[in-house]
Amino acid sequence: MDFLLQLLANGLVNGTFYALSALGLTLIFGLMRVVNFAHGELYMVGGLIGWALTELVGANFFLALLIVVIATGAAGYLIDRWLIERVRNQGAESGILLTIGISIFLTNTALLIVGTVPHKVLSPFANKPLFLGPVVLTQSRLSIVAICAVLMLAVHLLIKHTTLGRAMRATVQDAMAASLVGIRTERIHGFTFALGTALASAAGALLGSIYVTQPTIGGLVSLKAFVVVILGGLGSFAGAIIGGLVLGVAEALWGGYFATGYVDAIGFALVIVMLLVRPYGLFSVKSERA
Repeated sequence: MDFLLQLLANGLVNGTFYALSALGLTLIFGLMRVVNFAHGELYMVGGLIGWALTELVGANFFLALLIVVIATGAAGYLIDRWLIERVRNQGAESGILLTIGISIFLTNTALLIVGTVPHKVLSPFANKPLFLGPVVLTQSRLSIVAICAVLMLAVHLLIKHTTLGRAMRATVQDAMAASLVGIRTERIHGFTFALGTALASAAGALLGSIYVTQPTIGGLVSLKAFVVVILGGLGSFAGAIIGGLVLGVAEALWGGYFATGYVDAIGFALVIVMLLVRPYGLFSVKSERA
């Protein structure tokens, strides 16, 4: 029983990380109907900027996190206004090809700048163990989980209880009607991509303090994020959180009781089962969008 509790705790911690990593992806799809294949590379950029600020510049961890969020959010807004806006009404294939091109550009640019060596963001949190009954966790992981939870709560409050959030939800429901009542839908799209980019890069900076970050990590991050959003439902905020927790617990149980070498395959097995049983995910419904 103690072993099971330890596995569940590890799974919930990793699941929280997965949820934050996938949240930006599901927000962008939910509002913009853009499948962002550059999501993992944006995560990678956040991790590398966090490493450069804390390791090379000597910046405080929280100041570095704030700079990462602001800088990458602004970059995300410009990417939407300068690039994605040009292909917005040209079909899903154009958006997919564009984001794949962005991912290739970011990966190779990062390789040219920092090389292939993994880097770690300097963190103020100690790596000392905490004993919670039979469960052992580290202070650093629990601290990052707390920060992830605060970020997810802040995004939820922004979407549900602010004027901007209401404009975002109105644009999701009917973009044409939203524009007729005075909502600048093009700016809402830009802000949504900026928010998704900022969340992805924040996840990269936070998790880069526990794991490592390197230019080629984006592909794996994107795969995990897509697994999470498919499990929870494309475009569902709650689904991204639940999907992340489900994936984290499933991987922990499989790795603990069976084989750690096949942990990454569990997510894809869950996706296959979900597509067979509930194709639109746990929290999503069939859409009749044109």
